[in-house]
Amino acid sequence: MPAAAAPIISSVQKLVLYETRARYFLVGSNHAETKYRVLKIDRTEPKDLVIIDDRHVYTQQEVRELLGRLDLGNRTKMGQKGSSGLFRAVSAFGVVGFVRFLEGYYIVLITKRRKMADIGGHAIYKIEDTNMIYIPNDSVRITHPDEARYLRIFQNVDLSSNFYFSYSYDLSHSLQYNLTVLRMPLEMLKSETTQTRQESFDIFEDEGLITQGGSGVFGICSEPYMKYVWNGELLDIIKNTVHRDWLLYIIHGFCGQSKLLIYGRPVYVTLIARRSSKFAGTRFLKRGANCEGDVANEVETEQILCDASVMSFTAGSYSSYVQVRGSVPLYWSQDISTMMPKPPITLDQADPFAHVAALHFDQMLQRFGSPIIILNLVKEREKRKHERILSEELVAAVTYLNQFLPPEHTIIYIPWDMAKYTKSKLCNVLDRLNVIAESVVKKTGFFVNRPDSYCSILRPDEKWNELGGCVISTGRLQTGVLRTNCVDCLDRTNTAQFMVGKCALAYQLYSLGLIDKPNLQFDTDAVRLFEELYEDHGDTLSLQYGGSQLVHRVKTYRKIAPWTQHSKDIMQTLSRYYSNAFSDADRQDSINLFLGVFHPTEGKPHLWELPTDFYLHHKNTMRLLPTRRSYTYWWTPEVIKHLPLPYDEVICAANLKKLIVKKFHKYEEEIDIHNEFFRPYELSSFDDTFCLAMTSSARDFMPKTFGIDPSPFTVRKPDETGKSVLGNKSNREEAVLQRKTAASAPPPPSEEAVSSSSEDDSGTDREEEGSVSQRSTPVKMTDTGDSAKVTENVVQPMKEVYGINLSDGLSEEDLSIYLRFVQLGQSQHKQDKSSQQFCSRCPDGVIKFGFQNHQRAKETDCRPSCQE
Repeated sequence: MPAAAAPIISSVQKLVLYETRARYFLVGSNHAETKYRVLKIDRTEPKDLVIIDDRHVYTQQEVRELLGRLDLGNRTKMGQKGSSGLFRAVSAFGVVGFVRFLEGYYIVLITKRRKMADIGGHAIYKIEDTNMIYIPNDSVRITHPDEARYLRIFQNVDLSSNFYFSYSYDLSHSLQYNLTVLRMPLEMLKSETTQTRQESFDIFEDEGLITQGGSGVFGICSEPYMKYVWNGELLDIIKNTVHRDWLLYIIHGFCGQSKLLIYGRPVYVTLIARRSSKFAGTRFLKRGANCEGDVANEVETEQILCDASVMSFTAGSYSSYVQVRGSVPLYWSQDISTMMPKPPITLDQADPFAHVAALHFDQMLQRFGSPIIILNLVKEREKRKHERILSEELVAAVTYLNQFLPPEHTIIYIPWDMAKYTKSKLCNVLDRLNVIAESVVKKTGFFVNRPDSYCSILRPDEKWNELGGCVISTGRLQTGVLRTNCVDCLDRTNTAQFMVGKCALAYQLYSLGLIDKPNLQFDTDAVRLFEELYEDHGDTLSLQYGGSQLVHRVKTYRKIAPWTQHSKDIMQTLSRYYSNAFSDADRQDSINLFLGVFHPTEGKPHLWELPTDFYLHHKNTMRLLPTRRSYTYWWTPEVIKHLPLPYDEVICAANLKKLIVKKFHKYEEEIDIHNEFFRPYELSSFDDTFCLAMTSSARDFMPKTFGIDPSPFTVRKPDETGKSVLGNKSNREEAVLQRKTAASAPPPPSEEAVSSSSEDDSGTDREEEGSVSQRSTPVKMTDTGDSAKVTENVVQPMKEVYGINLSDGLSEEDLSIYLRFVQLGQSQHKQDKSSQQFCSRCPDGVIKFGFQNHQRAKETDCRPSCQE
């Protein structure tokens, strides 16, 4: 069988923290609980972090014996004959990192999680709750009066609000990057495997693979893109000490997934937003760019389309499109001390050679390739010069930089005063945006992992032949990216990104052979589903940066919003103003502390004593930078050589060093995504298997009447949609409000949806995957008259559907068969219950092991004795 490549699945997915007076023992296992790793954390050091990874992969029996010996040794040492010497502190699903303020170190653990999306069988989880544990023992703790205040500031960053992670899918990179890495030539993989074996961290991980010969599967793990990783500073202290499986990188932003049902064929539409951790902060306190080219409110949004009927990355159909938003890359700010709703815009530093803009666009060329397209939505005509200051400076910067770039790779600048066109009664804002979107998508193209379908040859389309990007033998690559900005990069930007995403979605559906023309119209089920996904995305990003939800939505610019929307817009504006004036400073301090921008140090001013954080984010104010870019050759030479392809995706020596390649057996658990997703080794219930209750076009948008076209691409009247029959106006608005707030606020904990992993042993076996998604809404029916009409249309006679009418009663033969099966089920239930009670009386060793629930652990321990 020829060798193939697959993502490496982390072998540390379930954790239990055990405690003694001198040490913490962090035991991690894979989901099947067949491989274990152990970290030893010293508790006798008051201010230093001492972590030992023994570099050994344990079996379940070996870990039991190890913990038993530790328990017995601590009993003897402490003289505790009656009680245990090893205590179980908490169960978890990952390590966020380690942090220290003025005393000792803390460990931050993920204790609850919820499954939010699925991409090719790779689950994406949202953090629901965390636990912060102080490591040093009380006997060696050196107290500090300001420690508690730093702890409160750090915990103001709510990790349960829109932080995401995955054990097998790199969320910091795009789908195009992740699949490009998997399609590397086998010769490259073999050479990298040799180097990895020579530099291997784990002394046992390559054992037995040399004799395997040419068969097997290459596992690939790439370094994350640290710009979008939010716990990189928290993991930096242990990065070179522990095995890579302990490092769980998290992103901040948004993740949502909906199901588009096309005549029974499921297609998943996923939206992932990655917020940059560089120059991060709140609305008025972070504007423009810093000295390294990182801009405020920079978010990379990726829409992924996949055929859910085939799960594999190699055999399935996947497509993605990426666009970016971010503040204008200049040195500018707004003074909020005046307490004005719109503080004046000031340019802080003169930058005649566009140095900071050059650094920013060089980063974009390296990650996305060319062309870089700027869609500038700020106002151009104003009575008092306000937003126009930014437009004039940005035009000058782009003009200066373009004169040194090759003509085929110049930065494309599109200015469009969106606010002006919105006020005009003669202009349709979305029609103009649609024209811009068509030109943008034609220039950048999009990613698809399969060649053009045969239907595009049978039914050729003119727009398809004009599509840009890079066409390769295995599909298409997106080259270049659209960068959209207004002043805040919130309301106008989200609508513009939706229109570009809608245009790209049409091309994606066409490339997969799902529609006959690359065009989607409003008021179809598919566009309504996509619009709802983008509104959730915009509300979440607006809450994170601006302190309120979106003020102007797509319906506002379509001018079909209800009159009640105006009062809600006023409330959102007031909420945003209040947040900016009174709470943004505290939020900014929390972000600076969490991201490691500020490090508390004894004898230096505290975080709350600083008059400004300007010098924290601009490193050139504290020291001279070692090198300065050329004013003319402002790009990285290696980047310009490979354009229009992004340099990060080019196969070269520098990029190969970022990969970890390892050869596995064909059915090894680290690369078997089938076992990871379906889990045939454990008893599963429908509630656990189908816990991700995503929005569906057929259930939530399609009309519930017969005789209509079930296609999600059919234009429907507003009163024909599935939403209109779900409830009256107030109920629908309440459902939408619940859906919006769920994207930014954690849902209330419940035993069914989210269960705590630190309560008992069963917490790790019963995953914290909520049975209700954050985007699902309760179905509310209309009045009795309307519901009766719906029932008449939907419900068919039972005789026609099932061939039997249950109201007539069952025959004696059928009833006897039914009763027989009921008795068999009851007797089996009694037998299982009695066996559990009998096994529970058997001796259970020293420690109740934490990775399995009580029933499975006791059955494993007691089976030999019961048989004897």
